[in-house]
Order: sequence, then C-alpha cells, then structure tokens
Amino acid sequence: MLSYQHGFHAGNRADVLKHAVLHAILGAVAKETPGALYVETHSGRGRYDLTGAQATKGGEAEDGVLSLLNDGCPKPLRPWLDFVRERGTADYPGSPALARGLLPASSRMIFFEKHPTEHKELVKAVGQDDRVQVKHADGYSGALKLTPRGGEKMVCFVDPSYETSRDIDALALWTPRALKRWPKGIVILWLPLFKDGREAEFGEYLTTLDDCFVAGARWPMDPLDEGALEGSAIVAYGAPAASRAASLAIASALQSWWAR
Repeated sequence: MLSYQHGFHAGNRADVLKHAVLHAILGAVAKETPGALYVETHSGRGRYDLTGAQATKGGEAEDGVLSLLNDGCPKPLRPWLDFVRERGTADYPGSPALARGLLPASSRMIFFEKHPTEHKELVKAVGQDDRVQVKHADGYSGALKLTPRGGEKMVCFVDPSYETSRDIDALALWTPRALKRWPKGIVILWLPLFKDGREAEFGEYLTTLDDCFVAGARWPMDPLDEGALEGSAIVAYGAPAASRAASLAIASALQSWWAR
C-alpha cells in the first residue's frame, strides 16, 4: 500500500524481533558464503531517526528498541543491539542497513520500494554504495526475475505492510514461486501476529511449503490498547543451521522480556 510509511513504527516491538533475527541470519550467511545476491521486496527508507517527528508521534520505539537500549537486554539480542548502538538512535538501521553492514563486500544488493517518498529516502541512505541498486518498482515481480551469479548465495527478505488482507493473499501466491525459483536460496518472511489471529492459517500454510523455521514472540496486551498486533515472527527457508538456534533464542528471550 502506498499510504504506508514505516517511520511511524520504526523501532517498535515488531521491529525488534524482525531486525534481531534478520541480523542473526545475515551474520550466519556472511560466515558461510563469500558473496550473496541480497534482495528486498519492500525495503522502506533504509534508516530511521527515532528522535524525529514520525517516530515520536506514536512513541512506539519506547517499548521496543529504546527500552532494550536503556534497561539492559537479554544476551541473545546483544549482537544486534551493538550494531544499533554503533549507529545511534538518530540513524536506526532498517533491514537494508543491516544487509550493507553484515554481508560480505563482494555481495550485490537490490532494494525494491514502490512508495515514492520512501524510495527517495532510500536512495539517499544508500549513497554511493556501488554494491547496491535501488528500484522504484514492484518487488514481488521484480525479485522473481533475478538470478544469482556463480558463487553467490540468493537471499530474499520480504516485509510487506500487511495493511489489508491482499498482502497476505499476494505473499501466499508469491512464496511457493520464490521457493521454486531459488531452490538453494534463502527466503525470509516477516509475519505480524494479530490479536484476532487472522494470520494463523496463513502461517500454518507457510510451514508446509518447504523446510523452514519460525521464530516468533508475543507481548502482553493492555485491554485498552487499540493496536492490532500482539506479536511478530520470522519464517525462514534455507537459512544457515547456526542461525536457527540463534533466532529461536532471540524469540524466547523477547517473549520472557516482554512478559516481565
């Protein structure tokens, strides 16, 4: 949806799970391969100012990454939080920044973003990085046209807004095509966990498509909270074995942290 801008939600609890697990997976990829073709279908602007107008309007980062930075943190999240600290809360790293910071120097990266403002900001965030292409185009169709070169590991991260049920429908159709297109690749999906459970059947469907792991965590809900989410999850196909244990440890630690 072209109305969605992630800056209003950057650093929230859903982001914490998403980015900490993605950090673990990409770190493991970097240790196992000399280079990757890394693709994002919904890239956002790449980095976010958590002290700026968008992020502070709803204050969602206060219960997310800021609480972890200010109040200690569980051990499994420390590698990701160290990455965040190096950049600071005024330059909070989104998934493109994680990829640029973690993947081997020989990697290629292609970021798709349809929202015109987000695309413009992403171009600024990337700067003169010759490893990166930023495309103002549909990520689903664009990604499926790509093929890794010899020696490259295909890695694709999918993070739609889920503003409507059409997002789930689109991903349900796209995922089996992607797994067939890149049988030796890594496909990483972010999945919101809704209070009404609307994602449950879809989540079960995803686990039947191929071997994968699911790392997810829920937080206690205030009865007066009108937000739609109560948790966040990553579904990862073909990810390095080492990242499975790390990702599940992150999810378990967050579940306990939020339940305090």
